[in-house]
Parts: sequence; C-alpha cells; structure tokens
Amino acid sequence: MKLKYILSLALLALLISNVAKADTKIGFVDTQRILREAGPAVRAAKKLEKEFEPRRIELQKISVQGKALQQLLDKGSLSEADRRVKERELLKLNQDFQRMQREINEDLNSRRNEELSGLQERVNSAIRNIADQEKLDVVLQDAVYRNPKLDITDKVLRQLVDR
Repeated sequence: MKLKYILSLALLALLISNVAKADTKIGFVDTQRILREAGPAVRAAKKLEKEFEPRRIELQKISVQGKALQQLLDKGSLSEADRRVKERELLKLNQDFQRMQREINEDLNSRRNEELSGLQERVNSAIRNIADQEKLDVVLQDAVYRNPKLDITDKVLRQLVDR
C-alpha cells in the first residue's frame, strides 16, 4: 500500500514537471475595460441612458417634492393637524420614491443585461479568434494581477471595431 502511494506521488510529480516545462501561452482580457470602451458597449450605454432619462427625471421631481415638504415640516409653523397630514404625505412620497427607484434599477439591470448579452457573444468570438491566431493555450479574464505583456484587450477592442 505504501509503495503504491509513493509511486502515485512520483508519477504526479513527473506529470507536474512536464506540464511546467511545456510552453504554455497565456493571454489576458480586461472585460471591464471592454465594457467601458468598446463601441457597441458605449452605444448600448447611451441608448439605455436615453431610454431611462424620463424615469430619472420623474424620480428627481419626487425627490424635490420630498425635500420641499421636509423643509416645510422643519419650519414648525404648521398646526398639529396640518403637520400630521404633511407627515403622511411625506411618508407616502418617500415610499413612492423608494418603489420607483427600485423599479428603475431592476428595469435598468434587466435592459443592460439584454444589451450586453449580444456584446458578450461578440467579445468571446473575438477572443477565440485572437487565441487561434496567436496560438494561445489559455485566455484569462479579470485577474487580480497580470503581466501587461499578456494583455490582449487592445486586440479584442480593435476586432470589435472591425465588425
């Protein structure tokens, strides 16, 4: 049993040393940079911004109303009955604001995912093309540290422009 264990370890060590000796070519892609800089991503962001602008404006109006109501309450010049009415108004306004903000965020995230799903397919295709052209064995995305020599992000961005 002990001999079998020792032979297994020796075989494993031999395999690891052979893999380490192999010329493994690695590439790295900064996906956050691609999502910020790629033409299709920039166009999608502008499209979403334009699409959601009316809802954001409505949300800002509610926020301004709430601040004005809060200032009125802070003055302390209202009768007790008026104060209770205004406090209920402020509470309802705050609830509406929170609900609308949540809905906008959910809708925006959903739409962003829709817009970027097509881009992700194009990015993956560009990465595969570059990996094939440069005979890369592995392409990593979003590493904590990478050597700039391994970064193929610029090449991916250029391919996305060409398409």
